[in-house]
Amino acid sequence: MSPWKSLRRTLLLVVIAWAFAGTNTLIAYASLGTTDAIPIFTGVLFGIAFVVALRIVHEAWWLAALSLAPALMVLVGSGDYAPYSALEVRGVHEQVTITADSAAGTTSNRHEFTLVGEDGELKEKLLYRGQSPDYAVGDRIEVVYDPEGAAPLKDASKVDSAGRLTMLVWGTSGWTAMALLAGWRGHVNRRNNREPLLERIGLM
Repeated sequence: MSPWKSLRRTLLLVVIAWAFAGTNTLIAYASLGTTDAIPIFTGVLFGIAFVVALRIVHEAWWLAALSLAPALMVLVGSGDYAPYSALEVRGVHEQVTITADSAAGTTSNRHEFTLVGEDGELKEKLLYRGQSPDYAVGDRIEVVYDPEGAAPLKDASKVDSAGRLTMLVWGTSGWTAMALLAGWRGHVNRRNNREPLLERIGLM
């Protein structure tokens, strides 16, 4: 196979990586105010699609499997960047007291903490997914909420859009490095007379 053909495939894979990451970030922005399940679902689909594309170019599964680590970074970074940015730009900070935990005394991984502000009014509930929550009834914490109601209320200390953007960039960079390695190794394999998968299935 011509090295230029291998180079084109490699560059296409790099473009796909950045397109997937950027598209899922835009989907997260577009779905603000609906549900966070949408960018999670599309992010998982994009991750699987990239694994398959990497497998086709590289002709082996081990590198494709390694791409799942940066895929997770892309998923979390792209999904959280939009709501975190909204909270940092227009969010309102407030001190609240936790008065109840919906999962208290159960084995549920979904906790809904009831919050009461300094004015005595109930606020939007704070959601936590996991076995060991960082909060307990009686704790006083600072939260930030979106006055427009698009982004969910968060613990103010954990809202870090810059950190999520960094995670997104690192994840996409990891995909890029794997795409370059896959393209090079795929070309070497084809140069050593291994018939390309795309040609075996009649696509190229």
